[in-house]
Amino acid sequence: MKFDPPLQQGTLVKRYKRFLADITLADGGELTLHCPNTGSMKNCNDPGSTVWFSDSGNPKRKYRHTWELVTVGKGAEQALAGINTGRANGLVKEAIEAGVIGELQGYTTIRSEVKYGAENSRIDLLLESPQQRCYVEIKNLTLGEGRVGYFPDAVTERGRKHLRELEAMVQQGHRAVLLFCVQHSGVIETRPADHIDARYGAALRQAHDAGVEVLAWQCDLSAEEIRIARPLPVVL
Repeated sequence: MKFDPPLQQGTLVKRYKRFLADITLADGGELTLHCPNTGSMKNCNDPGSTVWFSDSGNPKRKYRHTWELVTVGKGAEQALAGINTGRANGLVKEAIEAGVIGELQGYTTIRSEVKYGAENSRIDLLLESPQQRCYVEIKNLTLGEGRVGYFPDAVTERGRKHLRELEAMVQQGHRAVLLFCVQHSGVIETRPADHIDARYGAALRQAHDAGVEVLAWQCDLSAEEIRIARPLPVVL
């Protein structure tokens, strides 16, 4: 996923009202960005952090600029995180189509946001072939603590609902996958964030035991491009 033009840079003043962030620019100017992230953004919204943002070029948008990347951590542990959760589905779809994610090859069609399940959900990606359906739920992972990436960064009832729906698909004879799109350059493994939402961690382990596959793929991030690059271990 290339940025054309490349992302612009600023310094974070504050994130507020969940979907807004104020930044300062190199010339001293100030700008309000749209913040496309509904989570807590733990460790990703410290004032003074360097941020990168895209420009929609649409003067009719109230906030035409969108926050995309942020520096996280300090010193040797400094890394980049991609906070735009809306990018994750497109990144994974692009990687599947390019043959990058080997575990999700062999399907003839990919559909997005398909209604399914008893709890009125939408699956992020539905992969289909004449022999099989594969339901893929995608989660954007940005929380790094040391070299470990954690999900979620806040309590998520919705996340547990998605796990229940995936379990049900396995019980119906389909394949179901939870895939962490790791938009954090500094982590080397992923884990459920039991210290933030123990119920989600328990639900994830239950889903895995029931046959839901759990994958994690890490992105390379820059002002020019984000792309899914490598698998990471998932430690349950």
